[in-house]
Amino acid sequence: MLPSGMQMLFFGLVATGLWLMPSCKAQVCGRPPLGNRIVGGTDARDGAWPWQVDIQMGTNGHVCGGSLISREWVLSAAHCFPKPSDVSSYHLYMGRYQLNGINKFEVSSQVKSVVVPDGYSMPQAGRDVALVQLSTPVSWTDRIQPVCLPDSELQFNGGTQCYVTGWGDVQEGVPLSGVGTLREVGVPIIDQASCNTMYAIQSSNSEKVEILSDMICAGYQEGGKDSCQGDSGGPLVCPVGNGTWIQAGIVSFGLGCAQQNRPGVYAKVSSFAKLIRSTVPEAQLLGQAWICGAENLLVLSLSVASVLLGTHWTC
Repeated sequence: MLPSGMQMLFFGLVATGLWLMPSCKAQVCGRPPLGNRIVGGTDARDGAWPWQVDIQMGTNGHVCGGSLISREWVLSAAHCFPKPSDVSSYHLYMGRYQLNGINKFEVSSQVKSVVVPDGYSMPQAGRDVALVQLSTPVSWTDRIQPVCLPDSELQFNGGTQCYVTGWGDVQEGVPLSGVGTLREVGVPIIDQASCNTMYAIQSSNSEKVEILSDMICAGYQEGGKDSCQGDSGGPLVCPVGNGTWIQAGIVSFGLGCAQQNRPGVYAKVSSFAKLIRSTVPEAQLLGQAWICGAENLLVLSLSVASVLLGTHWTC
């Protein structure tokens, strides 16, 4: 039998729902029901990234990626929508796994509207983010889920191992072949100063690139693994240690694909928290306090479980 204090703690956790982790009216974001597990990448597992969106345009087919952030809204890149007031030719697919295969769990929607930041001109000048409103809201399934987003104060440190996903070229100028299975590649975050230093290293065909405050880099100094053409607008997601994934970046631009000293550059999602919150109130933006609270709660829950099971838990 548990000591009275531990009983109160246990039943308190159960009564408030904290024993099973926090719950709310919104769909839980960033947690693929089917589990988690591009250049230098591998085929993703079916359902591993349920927020991934395929953006197609007219007869061009696949042009960009995106990520579901609510039943009605998708996060992508502004450069994927060069004429945001003209969206009649776009078609979005959610729950899709293969570009050219049979996707029995997918749903599709046309675009109702696109919101881009005031002053956007081109990816290298920043503000490369788009909020895409679906004409037909989705229903949540195992393969269609929203990703979590970072609040403005949440930072991702250099070296944090993250994943980028998409249907882009597998090498520079070499498109995805066969059934076109969704690809994934692990890349570490590179801090702004280091990324600027890498891009300052000149090569015969290099152009000047400045990494701005609303950008975030990920990749390897030696190259070899990167996002590429066709991955634009897709998500760069990072695990936060409690089974939840948060989208740190949106595939924006680079010089070539997977080249030395030219890591991928992403729009930093946290820089656009105000725009996202005002446009999509139901999107789930998580801050540092939420992450720390969830991690502490998990440790507390496991500690109680260890007492119940007569085991000793260490962290």
